[in-house]
Amino acid sequence: MIEKINSTKAPAAIGPYSQAMVVNGVLYTSGQIPLDPATGAVVEGGIKEQTLQVMKNIQAILEEANTTFENVFKTTCFLTDMAHFAEFNEIYAQYFTSKPARSCVAVKELPKGVLVEVEVIALSK
Repeated sequence: MIEKINSTKAPAAIGPYSQAMVVNGVLYTSGQIPLDPATGAVVEGGIKEQTLQVMKNIQAILEEANTTFENVFKTTCFLTDMAHFAEFNEIYAQYFTSKPARSCVAVKELPKGVLVEVEVIALSK
């Protein structure tokens, strides 16, 4: 069984994809970037502010899928500069307290010129 997840509290997809899908009780999110869901604009500030918005967007999708950060078991994180790694981790650690498996890589660039993107895989209730 496949269920499409769409939260109005997270930014709409900026391309031909869904915010997330639940397949056989497992939630797979699309990469979340630091867009304000109300305006669709990139939030102002640096890596900390952008990471915080990404976490809020992920939280909205998790809630729409009736799950929480505690049920996330894998994340994939993309940074445009590994010099941001420590600051990113400060915010990340506040949300992913269960310490899921993670990959974190540097990429040349991300959509809309943002500094960070995160996708998650979680058990859905």
